[in-house]
Amino acid sequence: MKKYVLAILVLVSVTSSAQLPADKIIGIWQCEDYKIEVFKSGNTYSAKLLWSKDMFEADGRTPKRDSKNPDAKLKTRSVQGIIHITQLAFEDGEYVNGKLYSIQDGNTYSLKGKLKSAEELETRGYKGVPMLGKTFKWKRVK
Repeated sequence: MKKYVLAILVLVSVTSSAQLPADKIIGIWQCEDYKIEVFKSGNTYSAKLLWSKDMFEADGRTPKRDSKNPDAKLKTRSVQGIIHITQLAFEDGEYVNGKLYSIQDGNTYSLKGKLKSAEELETRGYKGVPMLGKTFKWKRVK
């Protein structure tokens, strides 16, 4: 009986120290137009914008400002490093109910996603109906 209890305790400790399946989204991801860092925020996931093809002014060094933001107080902030994905929840093997703030137009879109493998993530941003949205295919950077 003692051997079974010990085996169960070892199994529980190994399992609890392993990364949760939902947490596999945590890390740095890049697609053709963006590079983001996904992190856990309470019970959901968020992402910080590290790079985008439209992030810098013509000089290539000065980050653009969030000029399209509907909040006048935020129009002068740099777009580099903003948290632009929030509230992404893990349910039934998919990431759902997220919010995606677009620096290009200042709108907030719904977002869902799915890990295709440990190195591939697919997300879809949309207004209203997912079928009318835009899909992004990401590769894990680290």
